Amino acid sequence: MADRPVRGTPAWLRETNDRTALSLLLEHGVLTRSRIGELSGLSKPTAAQMVSRLETAGLIHVVGEVSGGRGPNAASYAVRTDRMLGVAIDIDATVLRSTVVDAAGGEHPIALTPLAARTPEDDVRAAVAAACEAADVDADRVRAVCIGVQGALDPRTDELTYIETLPEWPKQGILRRLQDALGYDVHIDNDANLAAIAERADGAGHDAGGFALLWMGDGLGLAVDQGGAVHRGASGGAGEIGYLPIPRDAAELDPDAHDLQDLVGGPTVARLAAAHGVPEFGTSDERADTSGSADAAAARDALIADLAPRVAVGVVPVLALLDPERIVLGGPTGRAGGALLAERVTALLREQWGCPTIVATGVPAHPVLRGAREHLLGEVRSALFAEVSRITV
Repeated sequence: MADRPVRGTPAWLRETNDRTALSLLLEHGVLTRSRIGELSGLSKPTAAQMVSRLETAGLIHVVGEVSGGRGPNAASYAVRTDRMLGVAIDIDATVLRSTVVDAAGGEHPIALTPLAARTPEDDVRAAVAAACEAADVDADRVRAVCIGVQGALDPRTDELTYIETLPEWPKQGILRRLQDALGYDVHIDNDANLAAIAERADGAGHDAGGFALLWMGDGLGLAVDQGGAVHRGASGGAGEIGYLPIPRDAAELDPDAHDLQDLVGGPTVARLAAAHGVPEFGTSDERADTSGSADAAAARDALIADLAPRVAVGVVPVLALLDPERIVLGGPTGRAGGALLAERVTALLREQWGCPTIVATGVPAHPVLRGAREHLLGEVRSALFAEVSRITV
């Protein structure tokens, strides 16, 4: 990137104005030159110059006209969202889910790519291609990807840990290998951490000073949000709560369980759900409305009553060690259990812990992808603003 202009010079002023115009278009969507001038507090001639520079650089384009009454119609402008793109990817044991991320934060289709016995770069490349095809955009515009995995990446050693679901992926040097092969920025994060980012953006944690997300999926994990920043730990492995041994007084819940993963992990929840006659619980096939069947509702209530004390065992160490303002129950089990599961867990812990604030996830679908999308939104917009620096003359 070219050197930034010296503060106070005409070039610096032009860049500042251009960044302001681009920010307004990203925030408000389609705007006319006149409206950009009004929102920025700058004169119409200055606004016209800003728009002209951004349009010449290919960062914005005309998308229509607005009638201004007397005189000719005014052209309306929007950011070229296809100029720089990212792709968010969520990988589980069988499939890669991917979706395009643009600077405007628009919604794009989610593509599914089977996780085959391929190299990591082929897996990611296939997911990127599928997402771009689904969104009808050029894959050459992709500048960054964010990948959610059921594991952790040590930032000090570039080593993947807790990654049993990706046996074909090498543990050492994965980030460098992907970046060298693909030619764009790659960010790898734990799925629970990305889900916490989604909860902070527009879910159950958006108005909290801090919160802990207990992620209950195939695996069990914990993400800790501290004022909007996710705590990942020195090795990137903070929150691997599933490996904690269960306390002696909880052994009666499941005599065969040795750790929290055994007690409330995905396979155990699936077994309990099948036993209660709710085999779709926590799956993509689950029907959200069971009010039409009293038997189905009763079966779900009985399942949640069975799950609540197990989940409570996992919540206790979070309360004891972190004392968070709020605990969010997320992942497929937290989503399926909803408010009722949160209420049951709260009731079980009330006597010992007062009245802890335990709530269900506020992100109804694809929280890992949505968290990756939030991460990439910042990267894509930063890349656009970097282009503004390059056009300053």
